[in-house]
Amino acid sequence: MKKIYALLLCILTTISFGQVLSDDFNYADSALLNANGWTAYSGAGSNAIDVGASNGLTYTGYSGLTGFTAATEGNAAKLDNTGEDVNRSFVTPITSGSLYYTFLVNVTAADAGGYFTLLGPGGTATSPWFARVFVKNSATANKINFGASNSSTGVYGTTDFNLATTYLIIVKYDVSTTGALSMWVKSTGIPSSEVSAGTPEVATSGSGNASVNAFYLRQYSATQNITVDGIRIYTTWFGTAACPLALGAETATCNASTLNLDTYNISIPFTGGGTGTYTLSTSGIGTIGGDNPSTVATGNITITNVPEGTSVTLTTSGLCSLTKTVLSPECKVINTLPYSETFPYAVSSSLGVQQKWTNVNTGDDIVSVANSLTYTGVTTAGNSVMFSGAGIECFTPFTTTTTGTVYASFLLNVSDLSNVTTDLTATYFAGITDNLKGYNARFFVKKNGTQYQLGFDTASTTTNYETTLRNVGTVVYIVVGYDYATNALSAWINPVNGSTPTFGINPTVPFVNLGGFMLRQDGAASTPTIIFDELKIGTSLTDLGITLATKQNNEIAGLKVYPNPVSNGVLHVESNLNTERTISLFDVLGKQVISTTTSNTTLNIATLKSGVYIVKITEAGKTATRKLVVE
Repeated sequence: MKKIYALLLCILTTISFGQVLSDDFNYADSALLNANGWTAYSGAGSNAIDVGASNGLTYTGYSGLTGFTAATEGNAAKLDNTGEDVNRSFVTPITSGSLYYTFLVNVTAADAGGYFTLLGPGGTATSPWFARVFVKNSATANKINFGASNSSTGVYGTTDFNLATTYLIIVKYDVSTTGALSMWVKSTGIPSSEVSAGTPEVATSGSGNASVNAFYLRQYSATQNITVDGIRIYTTWFGTAACPLALGAETATCNASTLNLDTYNISIPFTGGGTGTYTLSTSGIGTIGGDNPSTVATGNITITNVPEGTSVTLTTSGLCSLTKTVLSPECKVINTLPYSETFPYAVSSSLGVQQKWTNVNTGDDIVSVANSLTYTGVTTAGNSVMFSGAGIECFTPFTTTTTGTVYASFLLNVSDLSNVTTDLTATYFAGITDNLKGYNARFFVKKNGTQYQLGFDTASTTTNYETTLRNVGTVVYIVVGYDYATNALSAWINPVNGSTPTFGINPTVPFVNLGGFMLRQDGAASTPTIIFDELKIGTSLTDLGITLATKQNNEIAGLKVYPNPVSNGVLHVESNLNTERTISLFDVLGKQVISTTTSNTTLNIATLKSGVYIVKITEAGKTATRKLVVE
């Protein structure tokens, strides 16, 4: 057995196909990487990355003259501060196929998490970046978790690894906009193939790029202490001979989108078929079909009727071994209006996996907790959900609205402020969004001593807070509404029938559409523990089961703005008083295009181009806005 393993190492060492880059960091003691072929792309000149003195990492079969790298262990790169980050460019950009990068790593100190290696365009460019490797402290004391992602938010594996221990990390990146990414972490040995490497510690995709030109090292935190050594980058697994069969970027398509678990189909294009005999398998998941790479040069392998929520790894054996991991798409519905969510989910289950919701990013889950919140006059059922600190955002889509009105209501309990370390630090925790998941209106909370205040605005920061100081553990009822015709955005806190809004806003740019609601976890020290319940969304207050005044107190009595649309260049503005008034018009970018003070009931707008405008009228100390279409 030892002889076979030695022969494998010999083959891997002496036959290297498609090598793109290598570095063993065997520079002079304390030498800077930026003086040895590496380019500073961030924080240049500040705490530059250097190598140590005889700090090269040891890993049997990989390091040393007799190992895969065939180089002395010598020195290694130290990532032990914040400041300068560096990259090293390839001779030629890689624009297709797969890219594999491997390195040794030894972590003696980590923290809440960050990425320290990645791929990108090289030079001083700060994007796009992808194929990032992360590390963070585990929930288990004195242990760490490794992660990978194409974005700045890591997808972490569940395996606990030891501090001050050298590991071999293997990263596979499919060079495409889909950017399928797999990462293995090994404590012993070098897998001879992807198949023998087993299940990746992390498999993810999305936010990729179709060109790679550099490898990066990053210092993400002053509390990290990471040593990296023996970097090797190839277009094949450890530089072995390329398999003539190549698997392309996959597509995964849902067969249906319902509130039940659905099925999906996969199509994987291939080239280089007809060169040998290949056996395909998926561990019994789905049905393999399509073109046979044993007999067809190019085609598509299909895998049909895969259960939603189940990812698939296609394994190709025979002439050579390949794997392709395909993540399950989300086959989820767009919720019809009126929409009611009572959160009837099993306690401790993730909200983002439910059929009405989807996770927008990664991190700690928003989870279901037992029992409903109670509030006089609101009928409740099911359970509720809880979130705190940093983590996932959850999005629930509903039928897109573009006209009329849309309303939403929910119950809220800020149950614990102990993790919020700074008073008066604002954060938003929920919002109404468009159908592309962009926030239109946001709900804020900020700690104020042992109490808190609620706020409401369209932007990501605000000073628009109620004066009421609220106690932890008190259930609050919130209603929000938007009127497309008047561009009026209103929010009520603990309303009663006939009450006026707590907040009234006329967005500078009218909303184009509303199509979703989002729950948000911001930061570990900014988002308090929140229990959220009884979300209702509809196109009338009746859909929410309440009656409220929808006009603000300062509405101008008898105001009429017509015609709308206007095509003859003359706009009529009338009211019960018909006294002197100021009329201003703004385009959709918020630029003022007309402003006049007049007692006339007509206004010449013939100079305006066709489009949508906001008319702002102030009369007798009262102000109103209207949306106007000019033809």
